[in-house]
Amino acid sequence: MKKDYKEKYQGFEQGPIRPPSEANSLLIRVTRNCPWNFCTFCPVYKDRPFSLRPVEHVIEDIDTVARHVESLRKNTDSSGIIDRTVLNKLAEKTPDGEAQALNAATHWFSGGMRSIFIQDANSLIIAPSDMVKILKHLKKQFYWVERITSYARSRTIAKIKDEDLASMADAGLNRIHIGMESGADSVLKMVKKGVTKATHIKAGLKVKKAGMQLSEYVMPGLGGKKLSEEHALETADALNQIDPEFIRLRSLAIPNIVPLFNEWESGGFEKCTDLETAKEILIFIEALDGIYSEIKSDHILNLFEEIEGKLPGEKEKMTGVLRTFLAMEPNQQCLFQVGRRLGIFRHLSDMDSPRRLTRVEQVCKENSITPENVDSIIDEMMKRFI
Repeated sequence: MKKDYKEKYQGFEQGPIRPPSEANSLLIRVTRNCPWNFCTFCPVYKDRPFSLRPVEHVIEDIDTVARHVESLRKNTDSSGIIDRTVLNKLAEKTPDGEAQALNAATHWFSGGMRSIFIQDANSLIIAPSDMVKILKHLKKQFYWVERITSYARSRTIAKIKDEDLASMADAGLNRIHIGMESGADSVLKMVKKGVTKATHIKAGLKVKKAGMQLSEYVMPGLGGKKLSEEHALETADALNQIDPEFIRLRSLAIPNIVPLFNEWESGGFEKCTDLETAKEILIFIEALDGIYSEIKSDHILNLFEEIEGKLPGEKEKMTGVLRTFLAMEPNQQCLFQVGRRLGIFRHLSDMDSPRRLTRVEQVCKENSITPENVDSIIDEMMKRFI
């Protein structure tokens, strides 16, 4: 781990990713890249060294954005809108090295300035006192913010003292995003996640005890054909013990640049088809019991955007979507798969639209897409969304 306080400030920074739910958040980079970076399914941060940014650099980023936010506020008209010509003039006056900060401030301003996301992959690895200092400065500069969130690894959270997590919560950190991916030890070991089911549970309960919201990410398909059912049941069991506020689905995709691709290509890993993944998700949701989590399907990688709802009341609604798809004729399933990944369909009911259905049928005809080859074609399409 690199921690260089002599590092010269190079200006405002932002990392490469954030959760889909943080699309309108201000991104504040506290760490660079990922301290683990061995997960075989993950394409992000590979060959990039992990480092901690000096706290004073993070503070400088916050202050720079705050100046630009104040400038944007002063230049809004009575309806709260900034004219494009005014924005262009502000950009022209922006000092060298601050263009990215202005862009971040403008994006955040247009989104309502309600949330902040702390980057990169595992920022809770920094000293708790440093995190508290950063959080307090964020709240000082942006006192109106409703939510401050961060990614974190279960293994890291499990090592943090309860009182330190509580201090972070008191300073304003009120939601943690954890990439659980799976609750099955066999799957976690296979994909080199570097954590166990027991640690996932321990970390999740610690976050909740600290008074923060918890968002757990689950990756349907990660166990492959061999471990599909075990992956579904063990993950549901872990979540039943945690009861997080959010369970977010993000289906497995395997771009050529990840280690798992080589295993898949050589036959060592058998990827689930969309049909098999749908069956796995059905097993998973049916096994969720005694919890009050909200399931979200907020990524284009997911075949079923409409599998969203609050447990336990909307469980049947969500499983009903899966049962409907699984009962469809293979040709209809194929059409939905293609239409969903092209953005023509969002829900199963969209297939009732003759106009939309005709568009998808034409695409399938022009590209010779059939139930027999649709999954291989979908695999290539999904790589664009990573």
